[in-house]
Amino acid sequence: MDRDIVSRHNKYLFPALSTYYQEPMVIERAEGLQVWDQRGRQYLDFFGGILTVSVGHCDPQITETTHSQMQKLQHTSTLYVTEPQVRLAEKLADITPGPLTRSFFTNSGTEANETAVVLAGQHTKRGEVIALRHSYSGRSMLAMSLSAQHPWRLTESSLGGIKHAHSPYCYRCGLGLQYPGCNLQCARDIEELIQTTTSGQISAFIAEPIQGVGGFITPPPEYFEVVLQIVREYGGVFICDEVQTGFGRTGQHWFGIQHWGVQPDIITCAKGMGNGAPVAATITTDEIAHSLHGSTISTFGGNPVSSTAALATVEAIESRQLLQRASEMGGRLRDGLDDICSRYVAVGDVRGMGLMQGVEIVRQDGSPASDLADMVLEGAKDRRLLVGKGGLHGNTLRIAPPLSVTPEQVDCALQTLEETIADLPV
Repeated sequence: MDRDIVSRHNKYLFPALSTYYQEPMVIERAEGLQVWDQRGRQYLDFFGGILTVSVGHCDPQITETTHSQMQKLQHTSTLYVTEPQVRLAEKLADITPGPLTRSFFTNSGTEANETAVVLAGQHTKRGEVIALRHSYSGRSMLAMSLSAQHPWRLTESSLGGIKHAHSPYCYRCGLGLQYPGCNLQCARDIEELIQTTTSGQISAFIAEPIQGVGGFITPPPEYFEVVLQIVREYGGVFICDEVQTGFGRTGQHWFGIQHWGVQPDIITCAKGMGNGAPVAATITTDEIAHSLHGSTISTFGGNPVSSTAALATVEAIESRQLLQRASEMGGRLRDGLDDICSRYVAVGDVRGMGLMQGVEIVRQDGSPASDLADMVLEGAKDRRLLVGKGGLHGNTLRIAPPLSVTPEQVDCALQTLEETIADLPV
């Protein structure tokens, strides 16, 4: 049956729609951190639909609450006011850092980032944006132009005014330096980038706290403080892309940027916000929100069902103290990964925060080894563990289980990863 479904998938969907594994999986059902394929084989999910299943698959509390809303009211559009949308906006105003109290709801991180860039332009009356190399912002024309990884830029950009600064990729520094002796030149170089490639009056700086698709690249503690001093000196606002890092993923805080102690002007979020429901938000201050003039709607943004699912997800994270669990289990996971790194030459770097950990797979000379990463991905699946991969060269394992993960599940995943890595021909 599953081969028939894969065959029909290949016949009727776009060929560019990539799937994992030499023999693609057909997942039939899921519960918590467990998923089952059509053959009845059970897997431990340590990728959660690209960091989207934040609480757990088919969580009973979230599912029941969402189902009740579906039976009551499924859709109206933003032309009408609904209580679920208002309640979600109130909750986001409560948990976001600083004076971010105004939300605009959409369906995906792509849309949230588009909204943020338009909003920043309206507020500053400027159009030039600074983004980072190795970033990923989505799959629309603007989002692809903001992204800086050639595999995800499907066409030549026709949008000007976007400049890409060096990524804070300490393991493979684009400037050939080494932290902390580098004096954060990747951050300080943004001033010269603005001075030499823009009008000198920028609209915004957009960055992920941890670059997700880029391979969980994690900046040094001082990075954002240095960058934002420069960005604000040249009139720009800070758009913080929390699509992958938001809603407790990095542990301790609701949003990843809070680890760096700086205040965004705009936050974008999606994925883990709804535990699998298609929901996203662009959240900003009252002043900046009032800068968006003219009429605008979002047909499905703020949909009562999606809003209810998102609110139920936030409440589940709160009531079950999953921010703290993400810190504790993230620490356990990181300790185990660091131990593996110390004993296997194929593991070049471990980085990330909380339950967002990247493992860069390399050759003996330290060069990227995408083929070996593929072998780990396949080998882990054969041992019934699902993880993701990313990075410019596709050689970084992306490990991100739901926040409800248990110590036993962390230990099981670590054992499976070690067994798989030990089999590599390195």
